[in-house]
Amino acid sequence: MTDAGLLVARERESRSVATFWGDLRESLRHPEFWALSSWLEIVVRARKSRLGMVWLLMPSIVYVFGLGTFFASMQGRGMGHFAAHVALGAMSFRTLMSSVTESSGLFANSRSFILDGHTRLTDYLLESLSKSFFHFCMFIPVTVVALAMFGNVLPAGLALAPLALLVTYLNGLWIAVVFGHIGARFPDFGQFVGNVTVFVFLLTPIIWYPENMPADSMRGTFMRMNPFYHFVTLFRAPILGEPIEPFTLWFVGILTVVGLAFGAFVYRRYSRYVPIWI
Repeated sequence: MTDAGLLVARERESRSVATFWGDLRESLRHPEFWALSSWLEIVVRARKSRLGMVWLLMPSIVYVFGLGTFFASMQGRGMGHFAAHVALGAMSFRTLMSSVTESSGLFANSRSFILDGHTRLTDYLLESLSKSFFHFCMFIPVTVVALAMFGNVLPAGLALAPLALLVTYLNGLWIAVVFGHIGARFPDFGQFVGNVTVFVFLLTPIIWYPENMPADSMRGTFMRMNPFYHFVTLFRAPILGEPIEPFTLWFVGILTVVGLAFGAFVYRRYSRYVPIWI
């Protein structure tokens, strides 16, 4: 606990108790800090390598044409359908997972700004989501190629994709709030999150098909307990013309409402302690 942290925490507590929606509204009205910070961080990282921004396309290429080529024959599907399946699944999964992995160290990484008095913590949350969106955009070129190989994309599904993406980011927002506060209080939390990332990826039907796990089986039940499965399905299924289970719609709807309410509570109750914790 530093003197600077105590001073900032007392200054934050001296004004009206911060509300999540109030701070979020102000951050959206003044995007200069978080939008510019996220862009500069990406550009600085890219300039340190010879290929620059080209490296940002590598994860999508590896996911779709690396893992896709290797696992396509094992799934009994053509490369065209499987490439589209992997590309859309990886896009959705990576979008939400980045909120989980980055948020655990979000406030600690912004320690200098917070202790300098920039205590509207929603700026750092939106900075994280904006970086996630940029990486999402880096998946688009390879995904377009994969969908062209598939050749049976539903236009109505593409029209619903922005809505599914919006729901995904709303959940990424409250996850960043909760995990960001936990990570500020317990610095080792980031190590735990990093260790379970690979397990969650393998548990999500990205390089395999959910039909392999029937609902009445133990493995199927375990898969449906995984929140990432439902968000991936919500984004991918309409585009590929696949059905969505009613349980997925209920699960995502309830989780979004309850999660945002819980995130707002955590922010209101504990945001004043973040300068002390970090």
